[in-house]
Amino acid sequence: MPTEHLSRDQIAKLVRQLKQKQTDLESQLEHSKQGTGPVTLDQQSVGRVSRMDAIQQQQMNVANHEQAALLLKDISSALIRIDSHDYGYCQECGEPVGFARLQAQPQATLCLACQSEREQF
Repeated sequence: MPTEHLSRDQIAKLVRQLKQKQTDLESQLEHSKQGTGPVTLDQQSVGRVSRMDAIQQQQMNVANHEQAALLLKDISSALIRIDSHDYGYCQECGEPVGFARLQAQPQATLCLACQSEREQF
């Protein structure tokens, strides 16, 4: 299905948006690597509460890192779909995904109706 429901200007805008998000996420992932490693603690200077805080912070960093990696994968997939002219169509029902939705979520693979239905389960 070609992306004929989107104009060239709309596609160009979405590509710029996706590439900017891709760059931002790659940078975020690079910077967040430090906080995802094992927690090393100096038992003499760190109390029990501080150790728990450090472990909790490390777990939050790991979760954020994983979420950013998944979003980066979705963005890469969207750029591939643009190149193959399959971008902008719902992967459930095949209907066009609205430009407004794509502006808000340029990596979206579902139309609003299918996404809403999926979220109810």
